[in-house]
Amino acid sequence: MTMPTWEDLARPVLEYACEQPITRRSAAARMSKVIPLTDQEKEERIKSGPTKIEDRTSWAMSALTKAGFIEKVERATYKATDKGRHFLETHEGRITNKVLREKVSGYAESWRKASEKNKKTRHKADFADEAQNDSSTPEEKIDHAIEAIEDSLRAELKTQLAEIDPYRFEQVVLDLLFEMGYGGSREEAAKVTKKSNDEGIDGVINEDRLGLEVIYVQAKRWQRDIGRKEIQSFVGALAGQQANKGVFITTSEFVKNANDYAKNVSQKVILIGGSRLANLMIEHNIGVSTTRKIELKRLDSDYFDG
Repeated sequence: MTMPTWEDLARPVLEYACEQPITRRSAAARMSKVIPLTDQEKEERIKSGPTKIEDRTSWAMSALTKAGFIEKVERATYKATDKGRHFLETHEGRITNKVLREKVSGYAESWRKASEKNKKTRHKADFADEAQNDSSTPEEKIDHAIEAIEDSLRAELKTQLAEIDPYRFEQVVLDLLFEMGYGGSREEAAKVTKKSNDEGIDGVINEDRLGLEVIYVQAKRWQRDIGRKEIQSFVGALAGQQANKGVFITTSEFVKNANDYAKNVSQKVILIGGSRLANLMIEHNIGVSTTRKIELKRLDSDYFDG
C-alpha cells in the first residue's frame, strides 16, 4: 500500500491510546503491525534518520496532543482524554488536519501559540501554519525543499560540464575519482591518466592505494546519448589491456541497449551518465560549495526514559 500520512495514522493512534498508555516508540511499533506495510516500507527513512512510520506517528501524536485528544500522564507517556474518546465516538473516518482545524476548538490556536512561545519570527510562524495545511510532516517538507534545491544544482552542473573545456572535464573526473578513494595519492591519480584525442580520459587508475587492482577509465564530454557501439568499443579496449574492470563516464546519458550490453559482458563495466555524475559531484563536494548549514534537533526519548 501507499505509505500512510500522519492523517492516516491519527485515528489508529488515538484508538491505541484509548486502549492503554502509549509512547511515541510503542505507537510507531503498533502502527507497523496494524498498517499493512511491506518490510521495505517499514524500513523507509527520512533524511534525518527515523523511519517514515516513526516520523509520521510522532506527528500524529503531536496533532492529537494539540487537539486535546491525548495528554501526557508521565515521562514520555500519553493516554486518551475524555475529549478524544468522545471525538472517536461521534466522528467517523480519518482525523485529518482539515477536520481538526474546523471541528476542534483551540486546535489552530495551539499551534500558533507554540510558535509564539518559541519566539519564532512571523515568517516562520506562517511556515508552521502552512505545515499544518497538508499531510506532510515538517521533516518531509524540509526533505522536499532540499530535493528541489539539489535538482536545480544537478541541472546547473550538467550544463556546466557540457560546456567546459574537454581537458578541464578530465580534471573534474580525476578530482571526483580521487575523492571517491581511487588513485592512491593525488599525484598518482594524475599520472595514471593521459590526455586523448576523444575529448576525455583514456587511461587507468588505481582501485586501491597499493595499486593491486587497476580500473580502466574513459570519459566523454558528449551532448548526445551514448549507445551500444561506444560501449562495445570500450569493452574491446578493456580486452586489449587485459583488464576486467572499467568505468565509462559521460556528460550525457546511456541508451537502454548500452546499459543492457554493459550488464551482460564478462568484464565489470560501470556506466556513469550525466545525472549520476552530478549526484556524485554533489556527494563528494566536487565543483560545489556549502552555502548554509542547518542543525535540526529532536527530543531524545531514551534520555527521559532513564
